[in-house]
Amino acid sequence: MSVLPPVRRDRIIAHLPQPFRQEAAVHITGDFNNKVKTACQEQRTGTVGFKISKVIVVGDLAVGKTCLINRFCKDAFDKNYKATIGVDFEMERFEVLGVPFSLQLWDTAGQERFKCIASTYYRGAQGMVVVTFSKFLYLTTGFPDCRQWLEDALKENDPTSVQLFLVGTKKDLSSPAQYSLIEQDALRLAKEIHAEYWAVSSLTGENVREFFFRLASLAFETNVLAELEKSGSRQIGDVVRKYPKQSQPIWSHTGGLTRSFSSLRNQQHIKQSVRFLQKETAQLLSVRMSAGM
Repeated sequence: MSVLPPVRRDRIIAHLPQPFRQEAAVHITGDFNNKVKTACQEQRTGTVGFKISKVIVVGDLAVGKTCLINRFCKDAFDKNYKATIGVDFEMERFEVLGVPFSLQLWDTAGQERFKCIASTYYRGAQGMVVVTFSKFLYLTTGFPDCRQWLEDALKENDPTSVQLFLVGTKKDLSSPAQYSLIEQDALRLAKEIHAEYWAVSSLTGENVREFFFRLASLAFETNVLAELEKSGSRQIGDVVRKYPKQSQPIWSHTGGLTRSFSSLRNQQHIKQSVRFLQKETAQLLSVRMSAGM
């Protein structure tokens, strides 16, 4: 019995996706680490296939965070913009070098009044923070808000274990001349904060798939390398054991099946909690507005 949903055919990654700009790439190698490739071939990735890598997407209001996630996860673009209330998240399953891998994409609200709510969900980001911005933010204030969002998110995580991506959205709205100027400053900022820079368009889909495949691949590599560092790393056959004439898999002493079911229940519980929080927040705002507060 499969606990997690199957991986879609268009979510299979066989080679390390290349960066948007070589000069803006923190991870400069052209392919996966040899240790990672060998571990995958020999099925020595331990529990990576059961883990979920958390990614938080932060940035100002209306920079395109939700549209970016929806374009990749649902292949949709909604012109009728609705601000995110509190937080929301999507789950995406990949197969990287033959190993299943899951990303949990957290979409946080950009409005100041939701900042205290969203910040509680920053904790536990496993390896990356995505900061988005648009040409409008650049033309009005430059990039100081990006720095503030980044600083707030890193307060809840270990900066040394977080991979950063600086993503410029709404590329389709910039003329070549405008885009050239914006990119120069964005590349400088990315280098300063040790982030990898990408420019995307959620409207046209330009570079969106490539970006998330790159993000998933680097997160996967980080998790596999961390697993290999553990002295107790075992082959998948030592973790999952299926006996003949059994309708259900019998798992070894590691309790993998229990953890998988628990993970699934936790995902459902988190989703319900997020929806409840959004509903309660919306009702509270409605009451305050009606009362003239």
